Amino acid sequence: MTTVPSLALSDWELLHCNVTEAWDWVYSIQPAYMSIICVLGAFGNAFVLAVFCIQKGHCSVADIYLGNLAAADLLMMCCLPFWVITIIHKFNWYFGQPMCQVVSLIIGMNYYCSVLFLMLVSLDRYLVLTRPMSVGRRKGTSHAKAICVAIWLTGFLLSLPALLFRSVEFFPDLEAEACYMDYPHVGWRLRYNMTVNVVGFLVPVPLVSYCSYHIIAILSDKQRGNWTVPEIYLGNLALADLILLACLPFWAMNILNYFYWPYGEFLCSQFTM
Repeated sequence: MTTVPSLALSDWELLHCNVTEAWDWVYSIQPAYMSIICVLGAFGNAFVLAVFCIQKGHCSVADIYLGNLAAADLLMMCCLPFWVITIIHKFNWYFGQPMCQVVSLIIGMNYYCSVLFLMLVSLDRYLVLTRPMSVGRRKGTSHAKAICVAIWLTGFLLSLPALLFRSVEFFPDLEAEACYMDYPHVGWRLRYNMTVNVVGFLVPVPLVSYCSYHIIAILSDKQRGNWTVPEIYLGNLALADLILLACLPFWAMNILNYFYWPYGEFLCSQFTM
């Protein structure tokens, strides 16, 4: 029995949405949008990494987390041109199956690692203010580097399905040779959605919200006591909160996809409103 594969950017059902206007929008607007993100993200994250590399003095725990976050995002920016070209050519993948697997692996790693590094930034700021002499804080940067290695390894393991199930195949109905996720069983799709929602949303968002709430409360009390708030605290806090806030639409659609993914008509309606 032949299973119906799912493509890279969306579900297999989305490719059967008979809405020309929606696909015209994807082919015309999305490549330009992704190209802008790629250029700005590449320069921005490369600049952050350059600053961390040339700065004098000892890197803080937050610097290590932010540096790894920038590295993860820079890897993501290096993968976006492949999908820009693919979308321009109506999802025809011209880079071979190994690159299909590698690019998908890096994009998956970026998702998990970025969210977890943001979570660590918020947690570190919280511990600096509330438990400056805790065991984790006393171990300093060596402890932070070990945590970063563990997160990179976790991101790699969680993204392994991209290496196992990504494939390139020609679809006659679509006239496209697409890079798609060929799950051997629908249960793999369910596991993927659960992992994305749990690791990328249910774990980090409540933790970041908890840390942010208590950091704001502590800083407000200290300001009333004429204590000057270091700008680095506010900057790191704002960075983590803003990036997670920007991810909310993605998480919302992914959660809806988790409940409604067997129904292509529902997903089609979300992209044609």
